[in-house]
Formats: sequence, structure tokens, C-alpha cells
Amino acid sequence: MTLATQAQQTNAQASQTRERLDLEQVRQLAESAGRKIAPLWPLDSFVAVNPYLGLIDQTFSQASGYLGAIAGERTAMDHEWYAARWRDGRLARSHIERAVEQLGRPVAVETVIDALESPRATSTPVPMLVEKLDRPGSAPISIFVVDQISHFLAAHFDRGQAIWNAPDESEALYRAWREYTLIDRSAQAAGLGKARRYLRDVPVDPIEAIAWAIETLQLPDSVHADYLFAALKSINGWAAYCRYRLWGAELTGGSNQDLTDLLAVRLVWEALALKATDSAAIRREWQREIERHHEAIAAAQHEAVIDEVMLTATEIAFRDPVIRHFHAATGTRAEAGRPPVQAAFCIDVRSEVFRRHLETSFPGAQTIGFAGFFGVPLSYSRLGESTCRTHTPVLLNPGIEVADRVEGDEDLATRREQRVGNTLSWKQFKLSAASCFTFVESAGLTYIPKLIGDTLGWHTPAPPPDQAGLTDEERARVHPALATEADLDARVGMAEGILRGLGLTGQLAPIVLLAGHGSTTTNNPHRAGLDCGACAGQTGEISARVAADLLNDPAIRPGLAERGIEIPEDTRFVAALHDTTTDEVDLLDLDEGTVEPSKLAELRQALGQAGDLTRLERLVTLRENLNDNPADREAARKSVTHRGRDWSEVRPEWGLAGNAAFIAAPRERTRDLDLAGRSFLHDYDWRQDEGFGVLELILTAPLVVASWINLQYYGSTVDNERQGSGNKVLHNVVGGLVGVLEGNGGDLRVGLSMQSLHDGEDWRHEPLRLSAFIEAPAEAIDTIIAGNETLQHLIDNRWLTLLRLDDAGEVFRRRGHGDWVAETA
Repeated sequence: MTLATQAQQTNAQASQTRERLDLEQVRQLAESAGRKIAPLWPLDSFVAVNPYLGLIDQTFSQASGYLGAIAGERTAMDHEWYAARWRDGRLARSHIERAVEQLGRPVAVETVIDALESPRATSTPVPMLVEKLDRPGSAPISIFVVDQISHFLAAHFDRGQAIWNAPDESEALYRAWREYTLIDRSAQAAGLGKARRYLRDVPVDPIEAIAWAIETLQLPDSVHADYLFAALKSINGWAAYCRYRLWGAELTGGSNQDLTDLLAVRLVWEALALKATDSAAIRREWQREIERHHEAIAAAQHEAVIDEVMLTATEIAFRDPVIRHFHAATGTRAEAGRPPVQAAFCIDVRSEVFRRHLETSFPGAQTIGFAGFFGVPLSYSRLGESTCRTHTPVLLNPGIEVADRVEGDEDLATRREQRVGNTLSWKQFKLSAASCFTFVESAGLTYIPKLIGDTLGWHTPAPPPDQAGLTDEERARVHPALATEADLDARVGMAEGILRGLGLTGQLAPIVLLAGHGSTTTNNPHRAGLDCGACAGQTGEISARVAADLLNDPAIRPGLAERGIEIPEDTRFVAALHDTTTDEVDLLDLDEGTVEPSKLAELRQALGQAGDLTRLERLVTLRENLNDNPADREAARKSVTHRGRDWSEVRPEWGLAGNAAFIAAPRERTRDLDLAGRSFLHDYDWRQDEGFGVLELILTAPLVVASWINLQYYGSTVDNERQGSGNKVLHNVVGGLVGVLEGNGGDLRVGLSMQSLHDGEDWRHEPLRLSAFIEAPAEAIDTIIAGNETLQHLIDNRWLTLLRLDDAGEVFRRRGHGDWVAETA
């Protein structure tokens, strides 16, 4: 057959494909592929995200097999990790037997035990065409394509880092990339010099461009959906960022086309590479491979089932001691009069450690766990800023607008704006091409003391965004307040919601502490990930201050009394901030004249003692040597302070590593249980929850957010290459605050760094799916789940395990609607 005849046949096939392709069908395929991608929040609001979010409508093992076969993604640890637990007794035959039973006996127990001694099969992903075009001794085309797209997107989405901005940042992503690539000559180095010529014939509309690429590649109909998803997975980081932009737009009723545009870019490169290299033989071989790929999916599904049995058995081994404790705690204790203090902390696992030690240091104190935004769904505008940022869980829309106010200094906002602007200008000057060499030559010696100070941790770390541009004295005069004063009835309603959510409808202490949390770190692009997830990756300070102001307002107390909530005259709500790096707790906006001095002194002493004990416990997990004295409290304080200020410290704290459980029950259920900082603790008493409105809030918001956190840590551990961000020492911030690259090129990285999960010798995070214990009637739980599709997917498809406690401390596992089975340890 002549080349001319082959060309005629190719053109005829392409023409027939064009007739078959319906643009609306292509649009739906693109939409479906994009929805399978999990969003990635930018660095200034970096929050944990379930990396499997787009696949939770499948069972865990189905999604695992699919990801392995399509993207080569691992969703379980190597068999050796489970085998090590088998050999040392942490994983027993009884655990495996119960796991097989729970999963409906998909495999035999002996099959799983035998698999422990065999290496896990390697998943083979859908082969992208550009990968088949790579040749030894030549520039790799697959790497070039990802780098070219990544460099373009870094400029297109830049948020202030670039010295020279893109010509038209408002232009649609695909159109902007097309214009950019038509003048970009970098493809020649990768052997794709003809690509620009072919690009001129590619449609300008992204959906038509996707159709053109499918036709050019002659993709069989049966692989369209999988190949489009694989294409997005090949540039997963930027796809995740585009998914975030779509998420944000839809949350406010809008739309965004960046994800579809990115898919068009990635597929067009596939087709351009094929045409530019004229590799018909490679295309035929590649098409045969992808047509056979359904066999790989079937094989991956079988492996995924065995992996899930091992995972489930390990989760059972973790849960058993907790369940035994609940069985022993057969009732709640009677209230012992008015407590001296009630302290509400975020449900974050780090708060569990501090709460436990505060209760030890302050007998009679009552601690409470609640989502760190304290039920105040606000958006917040900093002093000198004209835009608001969300300060609630990203699942919710803010309903209250808060802005900084300052009394007696109307020009402070302008001065702050100038200071921050000058800092950015100086930083930009240091980084500019015109000054880099002369700057080092002229200022290098003066930087020696700063470099030494930074290395030794002498300097105060860069302030968080809320404090930047303000002195301590100025910051003390800035106060968040409702941007638009709500009427009295609305404020009473907000206060009632806060108190009922916290369970504070009975006897109130003289001091009620509302402690948000944040983290002190230096030189850490992902610092927001260590702050409060319930506050959209910011500290909980603003939420605590706004809630305390509202609850201290004497005008609302009569209205609360009419609704059945009496606040004593001497009760004072005090905002606080718990620093999870140093475990110091700062009291905020406190008018000491309104609190009895002896009670305030007792609280401060107890907070200090609890901080000492918490630091000592945390430093053990950080393998910190306290001068050979593990109980040296002063050395512990100095150590954690140094870790937060040291620019070279790769793990100032462990964050939420180790998280594995969520417990919503009265505190008396867990007061005597050391949960080792592994459990989200949400206080909840269903007897005080008329209509189960609080239970619904807990299940649909805090539980879902905890699941996101849990699965982000899980995914970053089991496959850090694809769901984590690699080595944080190599991170480079891209696009201002868009994200990080590992090194100078490649895809945008998602998830957590290895240093946040591994201590250099062993994993600090044990990758387990969340075990959620809820003390509430089965009927109420089932009704809420039936009305929420997200909960149905998470629970019924085994992305978490839901368990219920009854009044006697018995534990029941949910198998389906109305189907609860007793769980024995």
C-alpha cells in the first residue's frame, strides 16, 4: 500500500469519525472527566481535600482499581507494610477474618494471608500517546508537553509573583494558550517544530478542539471517557487547580470553563505531537494497547479487593481498643455543679491532646469540641483590603460579612497598605533580572547577620497575613466587627445557634473560653494547611473574636432567655488562639476588669501547665532530644519556639498526621481515654438536640471535612508521587500563591509533602480510612444520611466506617439504611 493510499484511508476514517462525533456528547464527556478530578485550593487558603472526591460514587475497591488502571495510581500501601504488622502481631488472623466478613466475603481469608507475602502487582496506566513517542537520546516529548502547559498556566493564573504579566489575563484559557503556542518556539527542542504549523488548523472553540483531537488520534469510541480522564490525570495538579476554580464559581451560582479548556490543551498536544512526528506505526501500536486496557482494569479490580481487605483488617485492629473502652464506659457522669471554666476548642486532632492535659491541670474544668469556626459562617475583610475571604468550611457559603475596624486612627488602613506594598516592591526588586547580581554584590555582606539569625531561629517568623503591616500596638487597636449591623433578632438567632451547637444551653461557667487555633511556621508555603480547616485554611482567631463579641453583648441576653438559654451576669466569653506549634494559648480582647482576678489567674496557670504537658508529649513524636531529660519543660518550650522560627525546619509540627477517628458524643465517653492525638472530638448530646438539627450539621459538615482531611493524609501516604507533593525542600512557589512545583518544572503538586508524613525512618501517619463514632439514635442518623447524597456515597461506598454508640456504650456498625450490626472487639 502506498503512502498516498494510507493517507486517503486516514482522511476517510477521520471524516467518518467527524460525522459520528456529536459536539454535545463531547461536551458531556469533557464534563464527566473533569468532575472526577478533586479540587486544589491555592496556598493562602490551602485546605485538605479528599483526593478521591470525584470517584466517591463508586465503592472504595472499584475506584481503587479504576485509578490504578487509568492513571497508575496506588490506593493502598505495599503488602510489606501490612506484612510487618502481621509479623509483629498488630494484625491478627481474627482481624482479617472479620474484614472478609464485613466486605461480604469477596475473597478467602487464606488468599489474603498468602498475598501478604507477595509483592503488590504494579498497575499499568492508560498509555498517553506522547509517552510512546519518547525516544532514547532525544528530548522526552512527554516531559516537554507537561512543562510547556505548566509554564503557560503559571503565567496565565499568576497572582502577583511574575514581574511581567500575561498580555490578557482575562482571556479564556484555551484561546490564550493557542495564541501563546503559535509564537512559542520551544517545541523545536523536543522535535516538534511542525506543531505550530498544524496548530493553525485546530479549532478555536475548546469543545471543537477536543473533537478534532479525538478524530486526529482516531480514538475508539469505547475508550473516549477513560482517555479524557487519563489526559487530565497526566497533568493532575493544574487540573485540580482548575477544578477549584469551578468549585468556587459554582458555590456562588456561577460557572467556569478552565477545566474543559485545560482538557482541550492537553488533548490537542497529543494530536499535534502525532502529526508533527508522523508516527503512524506508533499510533497503531498505541491504539492496540488502549483497546486492550479493559483487561488491565479487571486485573486491577481484583488486586484492589485484596488490598481493601488488608486495609479493613488494619482499621479493625485500630478500632478495637476504642470500642473496648466504650463498652467499659457504661454511662455518663452526673453534672458536678457549675464548672469554673468551659473551654471550647476546634475538633482538630491536635486539640484532643491539649484538652486532655487541660482537664488534668484544672480539675472541674469542662472542655468542649466544636468546628473551629464556632458556627459563625463569615467572610472576612482585613484592614486595608477591599475584598473578602471565606472564613468557613469550604463546603459552606458564608452568611455574615466581617471587616476590621479601628478607632481613633482613620489613616491606619492606608499606612498598612503602603507598608505591605513597600515590602512587596522590595521583594520584587531583589528578584528582578536587572538587579539580581548587583544586589548580591552590594548588599550581600549586610545579609550575613540575617542569614545567621534565620539559621539559628533568632528572628521572629514572618507574620501571618492578618498581622502583616501592623505593629503590636496597632494590631491591638484593630477589631473585627460585623460589616453591616444585623438587627437584634438576627443577632439573638446567631448567638442561639452558637450556644446550641456548643451544647451550652444549661449551666454556664464564669469564664467560657472560645479557642481557635493556628500554627507558627517559617518558610513554609503550605502553612495554611496547618491552620484551621474549618476556617478555610486560616487561623480561628477572627471566628473566636466575633463569636465572643456577640455572646458578650448584653442586648442579646433577654432574647436568649426568651428562647430558653439563661446567661448568668458574671459569665464572660473570652476569645483565644491556640498555637499548635508552640501550644501556647493567648487570650484575646480581654477586659480583665470583667473577670474575677483569682479565676483568671487559675485559668492562665492551668493553660500554662497544659501547654507544658502537651509540648512534652508532642516532642516525643518529633524525636526531639531535650538534653537527655524528657521532662524538661523549659527545654521543651525553647525547642518548639525554635522549630516555629527556624526557616530550615521541615517539620515544625506533625499537623494532623495520625488522624483515624471521629467521635461525636458527650465528653464523658472519652474523658478517660488517651486518643494520642488521633481523633477529631466533637461534643454532642442528642438529648439536648430537639429535631436533630445539630446532628445534621455535624454529619454534613464537620464529619465530611474530617473525612477530607483523613483521605488527603491517606492518599499522600499511599502514593505521594501522584497524590502528595514530594520533597518540600525542593518546593518552589509558582504563580504567587497558586501552588508549588517540585524543582523548576513539571506539574503543579497536590497534597502533603513527605516530611509531613515520614520522619526519615518510618511513617508518622498510619493510612487508615476514618472510623466515625456517633452517639445518637439509629433512626435519626439514617434519616439524615438518606437526605444527603454525599453522606450516602462516603458511608455506603466504604470511604469511611460509620459506627453508633447507644446509652450503654455498645457499638453498632452501619451496613445500610436501617441495618446496624453489633461491633465486638
